[in-house]
Amino acid sequence: MLIAGTGEGVGIATMLHNLAQALTLADCAVGLSNPNPAVGCVLTTAEGALIGQGHTQKAGGPHAEIMALRDAQSQGNSVVGATAYVTLEPCSHHGRTGPCCDALIAAGIGKVVATNADPNPLVAGQGFARLRAAGVVVEVLEPDDALAQQSRALNIGFFSRMVRKTPWVRMKIAATLDGKTALNNGSSQWITTPAARADGHAWRARSCAVLTGIGTLLADSPRLDVRLVPTQRQPHVVIVDSCLRTPLDAPALIAGRAAFIYAAALNDEKKHALQARGAKVLCLPDRHIDGEPTGKVDLHAMLLDLGQREINALHVEAGEQLNGALLRANLVDELLVYLAPKLVGQGRDMASLGPLEHLEQALQMEFTSVDRIGQDLRVVARIIGRDVF
Repeated sequence: MLIAGTGEGVGIATMLHNLAQALTLADCAVGLSNPNPAVGCVLTTAEGALIGQGHTQKAGGPHAEIMALRDAQSQGNSVVGATAYVTLEPCSHHGRTGPCCDALIAAGIGKVVATNADPNPLVAGQGFARLRAAGVVVEVLEPDDALAQQSRALNIGFFSRMVRKTPWVRMKIAATLDGKTALNNGSSQWITTPAARADGHAWRARSCAVLTGIGTLLADSPRLDVRLVPTQRQPHVVIVDSCLRTPLDAPALIAGRAAFIYAAALNDEKKHALQARGAKVLCLPDRHIDGEPTGKVDLHAMLLDLGQREINALHVEAGEQLNGALLRANLVDELLVYLAPKLVGQGRDMASLGPLEHLEQALQMEFTSVDRIGQDLRVVARIIGRDVF
């Protein structure tokens, strides 16, 4: 493991221990801090004694560094000459809060050890530069370091939005062992066990928004909220509804959380009625090469729009048609699949992809994890190359 910076790299084992603790704290901010990155901070004396720690709070609230400084102050600990271990470069811009690098400088911090540079163009190394200009020693893990990679993975949606301008798209599917998400008659409750369903809600809670299509909305009347695990915030709702058929009493339109409905054509009366329910209705029609409308939503334009709305991670829970459209358009980054030990024969597929002529045409993925959840399997598979940005 290499440390890049102006320091001497003394006590690497201690650095790694403190950064690992900061990552544990950062994990506590996942879901809570959206759309801000989930960051953890540990403060120690120059000799290594813990004097303060914290993680990013709800958007508009204090960042990890401020929480750690406050923690140290509440215990009566001086931070002059202390070392701050953070899981992302301290911010250098005025957003919902002031720059964290300035707060660290003003507090007299002597050294900062970070896992990653901030991909936000408003920061992008400027936080480190300001710290160094103020005489603070800065050390940064090499990008291929395991802790640097874990830290980036924790905020893969934030990195995606900052670099690609679109959210990280994770498609959740519950299926039988023969790959069916429902019977031919649409019956799907319940393919997986309560343990798997609760785990799926935990992944919902980690996301900024949950997306579904009008077919699923009309067939299942889903709420798309987080109910089976504790959460401090509900994800936004995104509905792909080309012809604007969303019922005004759809359970997904729960008061108090944002809902975005993307259509290919607008009915002004229906649009105004939905917006009276608190939804934001947007028209983003897709078009053929000759410029004629297809009657479908432009899914790539939708993701760009969601990126502008500060959606980091988009959690997809849709049917085979929308799943297939997203996959065919190469807009999915990762699959979250729960497999039940059942065989049903004929039924509805995970995604409508159409026939291939050669195996080489298959969508290539790699497993990132396979775990037992109750009686079911949870498989996380990433589209090869989607995390290179």
